[in-house]
Amino acid sequence: MNRRFRLLLAALACAALLWLLLAAAERALSLAQRFLTLPPWLQWTLGIALALFALAATLIAWMLLRPRRRKSRPLEAPSRAQLDARIALLEHDGANAGALRAELRDLDARGASGRFYVAVFGEISAGKSSLVTALAPDAALPTDVRGGTTRSVRHVDAVLADGTPVTLADVPGTRETDGEHREQLARHEALRAHVVVYLTDGDLQRSQGEEVAWLASFGKPLLLALNKSDRFAPEEREQLLASLRRRVPEAAAVVAIRAGGSERFERRLDDGSRERIERRAVADVDALTQALQRLLHRAGTDLEPARERAVLARVDRDAHAAETALRQQQAEAAVRRYARRAVVGAMAAIAPGSDLIIQGALATGLVRELCRIHDVPVSDVQIEAFLQRARLTVRTSASLVLAIAGNALKAFPGLGTLGGGVLHAFAYALIFDSLGKALSATLAERHALDADAADTRLKQWLSERGGERLKRLAHLTVDAARQRDDAAE
Repeated sequence: MNRRFRLLLAALACAALLWLLLAAAERALSLAQRFLTLPPWLQWTLGIALALFALAATLIAWMLLRPRRRKSRPLEAPSRAQLDARIALLEHDGANAGALRAELRDLDARGASGRFYVAVFGEISAGKSSLVTALAPDAALPTDVRGGTTRSVRHVDAVLADGTPVTLADVPGTRETDGEHREQLARHEALRAHVVVYLTDGDLQRSQGEEVAWLASFGKPLLLALNKSDRFAPEEREQLLASLRRRVPEAAAVVAIRAGGSERFERRLDDGSRERIERRAVADVDALTQALQRLLHRAGTDLEPARERAVLARVDRDAHAAETALRQQQAEAAVRRYARRAVVGAMAAIAPGSDLIIQGALATGLVRELCRIHDVPVSDVQIEAFLQRARLTVRTSASLVLAIAGNALKAFPGLGTLGGGVLHAFAYALIFDSLGKALSATLAERHALDADAADTRLKQWLSERGGERLKRLAHLTVDAARQRDDAAE
């Protein structure tokens, strides 16, 4: 479209818009003149009706366009019986489920104690240990001059002002360099608690917002505490609190506190020198204590079921990860086993073409076993359709497979003395290893026998020239060849 034509279209559009505006203005003036000629009582009636209509339209628009507050959905978690059955199955299959069992025992122990557990959560050096000390002044906590005074989870028993017994969990700080393990400890302890006090010394950064959202996803009751609030002017402090309430609508309360701890400053002496002074800061956590008491009284009977759901949901995720890892191990073992059988079958072929019959039966068995491991139902028709497609892919890649096999076997001098068929056998090892890995990855991802996706992965694995993988398959082939020769002698 040339420039002149674009200018013409723009001019026509402006003219049409001007005409519409003039027509609307003329129509409005005409209606106003007619309105003024009406009797006063009718003017009032129409005026009130129009005002009500405008008010209703404004309310409807506001309801449709206003920002919607996120609704907290009930946390979905399996039942205790379902988790026990899954853990028992993991143990039966040889997986280490000790951590899962320990988590469930801790769940039972805390539930039987009848105490409220409160986790103090936040980034490194936010003042968590100082807050625990302020809430439980009789419990002395060690202090370290380095950032992050807490290296493990500490439990401190305390009694609130109204006599409610609580156990405070002082957890390691998050976002610490090389502190992934301690961060995991903090997150796990937060999920085990009835209530989480999230501590920050300013407006939430992106990483802190992600942590709060993660805690809220488990339905965890939150108290948001702005620490070191005396650093801010009153107006600035109120703006910060309003911002935190707006950003974390799930929080049961947002309060300003001063956790105490130590403060350092310099003062000038009479002789002009400077002196560094460190002293204990005065704590002020009354607002947090009152908010915590209100939350425990208001939702006390609901906190234990909510805590149990959060822990069971986390154990469910860990159990799923353990099941996935176990399936992966079982699938890798099955692929290695069938690749070795393919090598042996290739070397044991006594007539031309008989190896194809052997490998066809092995391929069917491999597909069946991998589907069983990944708990994917499959029919004979699906298996045959997939294997037909895989055979076509292998035929078109035969020269590439043999080239890769030849290059890999060059790393083993003297293979010619082991007898014929070694290259052929290695090619079958590579084919079965590629077929098994491609199918296992597809079953784990799609939970179905997707022939297209598996075939795409098969092509990738057949052309993959990773040194460690080829070395492993070459060792497998060499060992099978030597065992055959030893048996023949």
